[in-house]
Amino acid sequence: MEHTSALTLIDSVLDPDSFISWDETPQYNNLHQGYAETLEQARSKAECDESVITGAGTVEGIPVAVILSDFSFLGGSLGTVASVRIMKAIHRATELKLPLLVSPASGGARMQEDNRAFVMMVSITAAVQRHREAHLPFLVYLRNPTMGGAMASWGSSGHLTFAEHGAQIGFLGPRVVELTTGHALPDGVQQAENLVKTGVIDGIVSPLQLRAAVAKTLKIIQPAEATDRFSPTTPGAALPVMEAIARSRDPHRPGIGEIMETLGADVVKLSGARAGALSPAVRVALARIGGRPVVLIGQDRRFTLGPQELRFARRGISLACELNLPIVSIIDTSGAELSQAAEELGIASSIARTLSKLIDAPLPTVSVIIGQGVGGGALAMLPADLIYAAENAWLSALPPEGASAILFRDTNHAAEIMERQGVQAHALLSQGLIDGIVAETEHFVEEILGTISNALSELDNNPERAGRDSRFTRFERLAQ
Repeated sequence: MEHTSALTLIDSVLDPDSFISWDETPQYNNLHQGYAETLEQARSKAECDESVITGAGTVEGIPVAVILSDFSFLGGSLGTVASVRIMKAIHRATELKLPLLVSPASGGARMQEDNRAFVMMVSITAAVQRHREAHLPFLVYLRNPTMGGAMASWGSSGHLTFAEHGAQIGFLGPRVVELTTGHALPDGVQQAENLVKTGVIDGIVSPLQLRAAVAKTLKIIQPAEATDRFSPTTPGAALPVMEAIARSRDPHRPGIGEIMETLGADVVKLSGARAGALSPAVRVALARIGGRPVVLIGQDRRFTLGPQELRFARRGISLACELNLPIVSIIDTSGAELSQAAEELGIASSIARTLSKLIDAPLPTVSVIIGQGVGGGALAMLPADLIYAAENAWLSALPPEGASAILFRDTNHAAEIMERQGVQAHALLSQGLIDGIVAETEHFVEEILGTISNALSELDNNPERAGRDSRFTRFERLAQ
């Protein structure tokens, strides 16, 4: 496939005439004659003076810094001069508090130079880390090809990662892999289309679509806007426990999918945990709820909740911490996966890590049990500054049938046990385990979103109620 040049990408993504270059004339030291001639030839053939272009511009009026590889200059390879240019641009973007869009198209370190060029991948990653620690967005657009050190450092460090259609993306190129190992990679393994299926990247967009994707992402995470307070419907009386549980299990009951659909354009979905498998039982997205940017993490009850899904949830928590955004957790699960594979992949420790990461998040957090809340899978995403449950939602260590089987070796006592344990929303509220109940009207999803909006507003107005210390105190109080 053809290579999209850096200048073409600038024209496609940035507002017209908004780009201002940050680049200085390259200065090289102690070049051997063959390399000096190679650089001169590269400059005469390429549209740029080195393998990267850096600068700043605007996308739909939003200021953004850019770092773009150009494959036409020695295959986009990174020598010392190009690496220093990248580092300086990242530092400048951080100082100016600008979001960064980086787009590598590179085979990695430049083989004509010594190991300093290779090790500077670490230096670039350190600069990226400083940028992320400043709570500034770092967006990545992988172009064809992105391989080697570029992919294993700044190319894989984005808060969100998009890729070009058909782009070859991977650790080492197929020819190098085959010559090094004696085994060829299967066709298509390193193609963008395959990597989005496995959750390694978040989406595929063309260069012409990238402008809209960047603008949408940056607009969603803009500071909060004032909105009117939602007037919630008063919830009804509690139903008999097994009737409520049956309603929570209704396959037509709205879930996280319907919540995201209702949010419409105010959502940018992430693909997976970047660990080689999609995670359908958990969905993560940047979103705006009630005019506020949030990271939305929701369980999808239609799928089994395993270690990979919880890893994806932790990615969402990390994303929220790095962008300094509130976390909204939607709980709706029949329980964590019970299988040999889940045990060997550490389902229990995955629940513990997710639970610890969420309760420790130094951010406002809101969680809503919208249906089933069974076992450790539900508990992992429960702790929040404000917790709500839908009218017919419930929270229990085990499903009713399992609890009855343990105590009575049958399922006939399920209702009795659930009633005694106080698993329903009204009982949870009376026990002080939740802060409110969401009415299940014909506009159930709007009630959920309105409740979340009000909760975020309350935490904005009462910051002492938000954050890890307040959360620790809340749950430690259960022991009193």
